[in-house]
Amino acid sequence: MTLTHPEITATLRAAGCVFAEDEASLLLDAAAGDDLARLVGRRVAGEPLEVIVGWAEFCGLRIEIDPGVFVPRRRTEVLVREAARLADGPAVVLDLCCGSGALGVALAHVLEVELYAADVEPAAVRCARRNVAAVGGQVFEGDLDEPLPASLRGRVDLLVANVPYVPTDDIGLMPPEAREHEPRVTLDGGADGLDVLRRVAAVAPRWLAPGGHLLVETSEAQAAAAVDAFTAAGLAARVVVDEDAGATVVVGTRSHE
Repeated sequence: MTLTHPEITATLRAAGCVFAEDEASLLLDAAAGDDLARLVGRRVAGEPLEVIVGWAEFCGLRIEIDPGVFVPRRRTEVLVREAARLADGPAVVLDLCCGSGALGVALAHVLEVELYAADVEPAAVRCARRNVAAVGGQVFEGDLDEPLPASLRGRVDLLVANVPYVPTDDIGLMPPEAREHEPRVTLDGGADGLDVLRRVAAVAPRWLAPGGHLLVETSEAQAAAAVDAFTAAGLAARVVVDEDAGATVVVGTRSHE
């Protein structure tokens, strides 16, 4: 017997899904040629909806998502909007810790870009290559900037990085769909959550063009320490907070000299 929309909604709501009715619609759409009950069971077990249906909505786009790949959060759209606002004409964009490639792809839909991306996770790189190919970009596999071509040095106008920034001791407090289904390397930012952010800030100046910008998401509580890391790297730093979205973005700018 085929499950109905009300039945799926009730099942998801009982499992704690806040947007059960919307999720039921998405699961019904995704079940063409698949076992609907199995998909619902995966969601009830805590698997991210985006992995089950194979895509996430981000900046109005459908970004393909594979199992084991970080799901882009809607709050990160604030980072993309701020980066687009800073662009002055065509831009060379570098998306580090790119995951699915969502940030770079979103920028490519609102700007004329030359796009590069990199991630250390093979699953993320495979997923990002599909998403980024649609906008003519390149994706590299390796630790932060290690795999990037030397020809990119000093040319990047916008360096965006959705780094992991959850303190190690707080991982256990995250929702099960994140801590159990997303790679720990995409979540764990070290003791204070800023280990990867500091590394990105340290390498950014070698890639940024004069006047280029680094944008990284963090928490409001971490913003002051993040600004210190940017300043230590020689970048002029400021903080953008969007309380409605629950987003905090630190922006660093390389001098024109």
